Amino acid sequence: MTAPHARYRRAVAIPAGMAMATALAFLPNTTATAADEAPAVVSADATPLSYVVNVKPGHGTSAYVKKAVGKAGGTIVTSYDQIGVIVVHSSNADFAKTIRKVRGVQSAGATRTAPLPTAVTADLGTPKALSAAEVARAEAPAGQDPLEPQQWDLPAIKADKAHEKSLGSSKVTVAVIDTGVDDTHPDIAPNFDRGASVNCVSGKPDTADGAWRPSASESPHGTHVAGEIAAAKNGVGMTGVAPGVKVSGIKVSNPDGFFYTEAVVCGFVWAAEHGVDVTNNSYYTDPWYFNCKNDPDQKALLDAVTRASRYAEKKGAVNVAAAGNENYDLASDEITDPSSPNDTTPGERVVDPSECLDIPTQLPGVVTVASTGAKGLKSSFSNYGLGVADIAAPGGDSTAYQKPEPPATSGLILGTLPGGKWGYMAGTSMASPHVAGVAALIKSTHPYASPALVKALLYAQADAKACTDPYDIDADGKIDAVCEGSKNRNGFYGWGIADALDAVTK
Repeated sequence: MTAPHARYRRAVAIPAGMAMATALAFLPNTTATAADEAPAVVSADATPLSYVVNVKPGHGTSAYVKKAVGKAGGTIVTSYDQIGVIVVHSSNADFAKTIRKVRGVQSAGATRTAPLPTAVTADLGTPKALSAAEVARAEAPAGQDPLEPQQWDLPAIKADKAHEKSLGSSKVTVAVIDTGVDDTHPDIAPNFDRGASVNCVSGKPDTADGAWRPSASESPHGTHVAGEIAAAKNGVGMTGVAPGVKVSGIKVSNPDGFFYTEAVVCGFVWAAEHGVDVTNNSYYTDPWYFNCKNDPDQKALLDAVTRASRYAEKKGAVNVAAAGNENYDLASDEITDPSSPNDTTPGERVVDPSECLDIPTQLPGVVTVASTGAKGLKSSFSNYGLGVADIAAPGGDSTAYQKPEPPATSGLILGTLPGGKWGYMAGTSMASPHVAGVAALIKSTHPYASPALVKALLYAQADAKACTDPYDIDADGKIDAVCEGSKNRNGFYGWGIADALDAVTK
């Protein structure tokens, strides 16, 4: 079965009984362009859009390109010379077409189809929050935080046993590139890394105090993810997978819930330059679910985010990303995408997922995480694909499909919520932080390990799990997905289920 499609893909709509939780070719250079001849004429009622212009990295933006941007009707917002990505705003409908012809420009494209700012309202569901009474009466065995008995996901990856050996190192930081993190939460505050936190929504870093926090009207998604990774083992609330490591908030989602390319690029570059060891990416880069290399706009977005994620890895970060929540086989020959562009009017299109990529999920070097439920089976909604899904971890599922063992009562994943609360969500968004936490534990155990070695250990230590065949998760007599591959590596679980105990003992 295919889970209902949500605009904010990583936050999944679960069947009844559950809350909604919700890389490269270059264009040829030319020496003469329209931009050399006369400034662009822009009408007063033209739609302002944001663009990325990709040039050769390693140098400051050339005066020639700067002049061409201006003549084409663009204004440079910021530039990331390290990776050759320039963020531009323009109301000239022909800006991208014009600037692509400029000498030194390798690709360029609009990062959105909606005007600046967007006029779309968020459609995120509300997590199932625990009431104050539920929190107050929570009891746990000695040595556990009060809500830990509800966290079936911790023993599922042996995190409970791992904590007896190590909680992780405070010298390791995991950046949550997401909707923002409430660092005032009692379970997050002890481990929060303010120096590695920022607001990147505009595509340019905003380091004002607290700029990384979500507003009251924004999604709690990033805060939930942060708690899953590093909620402190402090006698309060819940416990994270790596409760001794640091966590930072890199806010890249605008108030409408969109993760645009310029923000994502900013996020990866910020992480790269602020000592981050692991990044967690529980989103896809809007507005295209899949970015096709044969489309000049989408290719430019693909180019920009690829450069940024590679830069982060080059600087020492392991990039972990959620596989997505549509029960898609990402290794299939074609997929019908009904949701792009999601910031204006989506239209149905058929794409080849080997040529049209979900970013950052399908980018080279990124750890792609599939989701499992309380019974250890692929979650009903989780995307999968042989050679695409690298590893699996708990992301929850309908309690009706995969019910946890007592004392846990919900098949969803417990996490922190803004305002000092806790609640349940589900999705590959929740699976990815489990793997980010395990990667942080590996980095804690092997502090000098390169990203390549951390990933190698992550995969080698994973508990191999054979294909679920047949896979009829809702028991209606119909096959809901087909798993391909061997026990040691397959489309549902990749190299296997993440193992936190091995991470701290091997």
